[in-house]
Amino acid sequence: MQNAPRKVALLTAGGLAPCLSAAVADLIERWTEVSPETEIIAYRGGYAGLLRGESISITPAVRGQVQRLRELGGSPINNSRVKLTNVNDCVKRGLVKEGQDPQQVAADQLTADGVDVLHTIGGDDTNTAAADLAAHLQSHGYRLQVVGMPKTIDNDIVPIAQSLGAWTAADEGARFFSNIVSEHSANPRSLIVHEIMGRNCGWLAAATALSYHRSLDGLTWVEDLLVTRERRDVHAVFVPELPIDIDREAARLRAVMDEVGNVNIFLSEGAGVDAIVENMRENGQEIPVDAFGHVKIDLINPGQWFAQKFGPMIGAEKVLVQKSGYFARSAPANARDLALIKECAHAAVAAALAGESGLVGHDEERGGELRAVEFPRVKGGKAFDAGADWFRSLLQDIGQA
Repeated sequence: MQNAPRKVALLTAGGLAPCLSAAVADLIERWTEVSPETEIIAYRGGYAGLLRGESISITPAVRGQVQRLRELGGSPINNSRVKLTNVNDCVKRGLVKEGQDPQQVAADQLTADGVDVLHTIGGDDTNTAAADLAAHLQSHGYRLQVVGMPKTIDNDIVPIAQSLGAWTAADEGARFFSNIVSEHSANPRSLIVHEIMGRNCGWLAAATALSYHRSLDGLTWVEDLLVTRERRDVHAVFVPELPIDIDREAARLRAVMDEVGNVNIFLSEGAGVDAIVENMRENGQEIPVDAFGHVKIDLINPGQWFAQKFGPMIGAEKVLVQKSGYFARSAPANARDLALIKECAHAAVAAALAGESGLVGHDEERGGELRAVEFPRVKGGKAFDAGADWFRSLLQDIGQA
């Protein structure tokens, strides 16, 4: 073990996930337990706050109250989407001046603040940015460790087995749909498309569908009043990892509509995006992208695209598209995630004390060991295993297999 750091900094970045507040609380508590003399600061608004030099001091009063954060969603220190290697975007947003290198500005700020350890809490973009920053620091002789924690409800970080907040997001998405599904009783032959976050990975859509499907097990049905499991259940799950035969699925779902009177589709937002984008290009439409070059899925609206495709084909009289993403990702962590977050926070502090940098999580390529995964091995876009037994069983249950 090295000497305890004099100062530790935290930042949260990217979109929200049901883990940020708890992760901040656990890191502060753990540092306070093992090294109470270590000063802790938090950069406001992620990498934007780092570039601006905007930080909050974690005072003794704050340390004594952080347990309350576990009851809250969101981030207590705020997030932003900033890519340090996208110089033009950083200049455009006023985060750096023309001619400045954002990575160098970040490095200089960390040095000026006397930071020895930087904890980044975010998804693949946040942590690949952290990897770039760590490499920049090392190549320029800066002595600073970067220890990340994996946050993304998509659960798509290589090689992390389970990212923080994803379990909660699935359960919250299921809770969201447990209300929305009742809309089928407002109109005959209703089609409800439940669009769920997941740009490249269908894990969240699949896990949300499973959580909702299982939630129906304990309910009592009133068959004579059309209150049946069949009407409220999932009828299709579409994920990016599986091809979608629209004609075949439309024929199957038309039969479901004719038999039970409504259809419920769980759609990963990334399913079919390539086809939608290609269609937009053929029509001469501009493809909206963010600072990381990702297609802005909210602007191309996959749920509406699929609803317009399937609605006429299955004879729907009412079509409703509902998105659970912001509802699910802003929730506080559930018990299962709280346990994982604490485990990873303790491992992150231990890694920092041991002089290690990396992204802390259960390493799928090292037998599931909880460790600081080397940043060069970290990347996004991990595909969901659509052949997993639990998912195949779900598809069989709903008649899609």
